[in-house]
Amino acid sequence: MKSIVCIKYVPDTSEAEVKVNPDGKTVDDSRFSFDINDADNYAVEESVLIKEDKGGEVDVLSIGPKQSEVMIRMAMAKGCDKANRVEDDRIADHDPLMVAKVLAGAIKEQEFDLVFTGCWADDDGHMSTGVALAEYLGVNHASMVKKVEVLDGKVKAHRELEGGLMEVVELELPAVLTIQTGINEPRYAPIRGIRQAQKKELNVVSLDDLGIDPTEVGSDASQVLVENLYIPEVESAAEFIEGETDEKAEKLASILVKGGLV
Repeated sequence: MKSIVCIKYVPDTSEAEVKVNPDGKTVDDSRFSFDINDADNYAVEESVLIKEDKGGEVDVLSIGPKQSEVMIRMAMAKGCDKANRVEDDRIADHDPLMVAKVLAGAIKEQEFDLVFTGCWADDDGHMSTGVALAEYLGVNHASMVKKVEVLDGKVKAHRELEGGLMEVVELELPAVLTIQTGINEPRYAPIRGIRQAQKKELNVVSLDDLGIDPTEVGSDASQVLVENLYIPEVESAAEFIEGETDEKAEKLASILVKGGLV
């Protein structure tokens, strides 16, 4: 069983102040800490669990800067075997279709059974890179997967739908699965695994190495145009109504009538 898991290096904006750069099109990330995308962490765990159950190999694939190698090594410390990192400033990485095309270019020359991605990225939230990747590779796919069963030449994927419903689909291999958070419990990398990961193969490649024409994945080819970024203004419209119950009810009814809501 050969699996490839695609992971993304994303900023943690939960506690850092987000500031837009003067160009109005990029964010100042100098104060952000970066790590693996949350959903991708679950994808790593699922790929390793399948390897432990069925045998085989798991390769990591990522597009990102030199700094992202810490994240990649951590994935290998958890059980992945080797990795490829794509680094090229000519990639329009704001466009999920361009990203998917680059990932497909790094994968298509390999033999594989499963490709795993997270269901969405914490930084842009497009939720489309994984399914676009399947289209470029010309293979089956299932998205928002909460359970995986590997069969003989097939995979059974349990997909999460709205309202807590689940859909079960059976796909011929090879296939791409986008993994939903909560499918498993990601492990911590053991000290021994971290040491071993430093010796595992990590290749760095560019668009030229992959044989991809930069004009096909650059900003000029992108159908996504970033025109302006801004921080939404937070306005409080809450009004607390004081008084006795009858008095509050009368005030509330008056507000609703004046607002044209009743």
